[in-house]
Amino acid sequence: MAKLGFLGLGIMGYPMARNLIRAGHDVALWSHTAAKAKKLASEEKGGIACDTPQQVGAHSECVFLCVGDSKMSEEVIAGPGGIADGAKAGTVIVDASTVGPSQSLRMRDALAPKQIHHLDAPCTGSKPGAEAGTLTFMVGGDKDVFERIRPWFEPMGKQLFYCGGHSMGLHAKLTQNLVLSNILQAFNEGIVLSTKAGVDPRLMLEILDKSAAKSGLINFKAPFVFARDFQTNFSVKWMHKDIGLMLDSGREQDVPLPLTSLTQQLFRAAIAKGYGDEDICSTI
Repeated sequence: MAKLGFLGLGIMGYPMARNLIRAGHDVALWSHTAAKAKKLASEEKGGIACDTPQQVGAHSECVFLCVGDSKMSEEVIAGPGGIADGAKAGTVIVDASTVGPSQSLRMRDALAPKQIHHLDAPCTGSKPGAEAGTLTFMVGGDKDVFERIRPWFEPMGKQLFYCGGHSMGLHAKLTQNLVLSNILQAFNEGIVLSTKAGVDPRLMLEILDKSAAKSGLINFKAPFVFARDFQTNFSVKWMHKDIGLMLDSGREQDVPLPLTSLTQQLFRAAIAKGYGDEDICSTI
C-alpha cells in the first residue's frame, strides 16, 4: 500500500482516483469542486479529502493529477498552496493532463531545486477507459523514476509507453489526438455526403469497416452519432484546447499543420453553436 495523491476529479480523474483507492492505496484527494473529493472519500475507504493541493503533497510519495489545461496544472503544482509547497524531497509528481510540452519542461525545472521529480504522462481512452482501468499512458521523464512507480499506474491503465525524456509523452499524446481529430472530421464529411446521396449510414459504416478506411475511432463513435447520443466521453472544448497545443507545437518546430488548422476552426464552430460541453462526435 502506498500513500498517493490525486488532483482533478472530473470525467477522467474521478474514476482514475477511485481505481487507485480500490487497488488498496491511501489516496489524498483534491478537486477544484471540493464536493467531488468529499464524495469519493465517503464512498471509498482509503480516500482522504483535502482542502488544498499542498495538503495532498504533504501526504503523498507520488501525486497524480488530471486537470483541464496548462494554467490549471501549473497552479496546482507550483502555485501558492500547490503540491510543491507540501511535498518532500523525492516525491514524484505525475501530470496525466494534456498540457503544453513547454509548460511541462517549466514544471520540471521549477521542481528540480526541491528534489521533486516530475513526469508528463498524458493518457487516452476517454471515460470508458478511465472507468475500466484500461487507459493508455504516454510517459516522458526520468526512466528510472518511471520504472520505480510503474506499479502505481497499473490500476488505471494497461498500456504504458515510455516515450523518452521530459515532454516526450506530451508530444506523443498530441500526435495521437491530431490524427484522431482529423479522422473524426473526415468521417463527419463523408457520412453526411453519402447519407444525403441516399446511402444508408449503417451500410456505409459496414463498408468503411471492411475497407482500408477502417477506423477504431469511427467504429466506436458512429453508433453514438446514429443514436444522436452526445453524452460526454471527451468534450469538444477539451479537444479544441488540445488542437491549440498541437498548433503551438507545430509553430515551435516549424512543422506545417494545414489539416489540423482547419479542424481547429470546425471545432471552434461547434463551440460557437453551443456544443462545447458535448462529446467530440457532436461536431457532426
